[in-house]
Amino acid sequence: MLGDIGYPGPITSYQSEPLPPAEEPSQPDVASNRMPVELGYAETFAILSQSGITDVYPSNVTGDVGTSPITGAALLLSCSEVTGNVYTVNAAGPLPCTTTDAPFLTAAVGDMGYAYTNAAGRVSPDVTELAAGTIGGLTIEPGLYKWSSGILIDQSLTLDAKGNPNAVWIFQIAGTLTQASYTEVILTGGAQNKNIFWQVAGAVTIGTYAHFEGIVLAKTMVAVNTGASVNGRLLAQTAVTLQMNTITQPANSVNNSTPVEPTGNQNDIDPVSGPQPE
Repeated sequence: MLGDIGYPGPITSYQSEPLPPAEEPSQPDVASNRMPVELGYAETFAILSQSGITDVYPSNVTGDVGTSPITGAALLLSCSEVTGNVYTVNAAGPLPCTTTDAPFLTAAVGDMGYAYTNAAGRVSPDVTELAAGTIGGLTIEPGLYKWSSGILIDQSLTLDAKGNPNAVWIFQIAGTLTQASYTEVILTGGAQNKNIFWQVAGAVTIGTYAHFEGIVLAKTMVAVNTGASVNGRLLAQTAVTLQMNTITQPANSVNNSTPVEPTGNQNDIDPVSGPQPE
């Protein structure tokens, strides 16, 4: 199945139109020496799901949306809710905005799975089991953080880049990620949501009227509850559920209509465990 841990590496052969030169990767954070997780073709999406996107109208999504391998009938956003492209594997998606492009979606889903594997396999965490998983109210500096179970954002959480706009956070979460209602993930010190990666083995729940920042790499589902907002990406290997939400991809994302070529094997710049490209 696409996106499984065994996926050997990013797909780079798909090309429906000429690609611009790849962007230079961000520099590693000085304090933690971490590189961001490359997303490949998945970087064009605000929401990418393998088993469907449900929606309680109205939501507002800025960025591309796609589902694969499930058919377009499982993508329940309307065209008026999406500022960007809507990709499906067949013509059953919302009309008239759906673009049918199964090869591109196959590439993007494959890269989503590779990104999950890469994030999960990063070694030598800076901190393990921070606050026993209850991290609300903390101010967290850049680095690699690992938990053997789930985490709870029960109060607002601050991510402080300490003046470094290239600072990177990678959160390895073996259980669920739950954000309580009416809480916020706050960025300060030049932190950018494009450099915040939440690798989650369990379900992700963003509470009612909460605000979340960063890129979710979810092994299972992502549920965004009523009125919540996300600045980042929701990349889920099962379903994404929306309820009158605002989802905004990172401000410096690639053009919605132009996929980005992955800039190289992430394993060359930061060791990972697990499957390696041949």
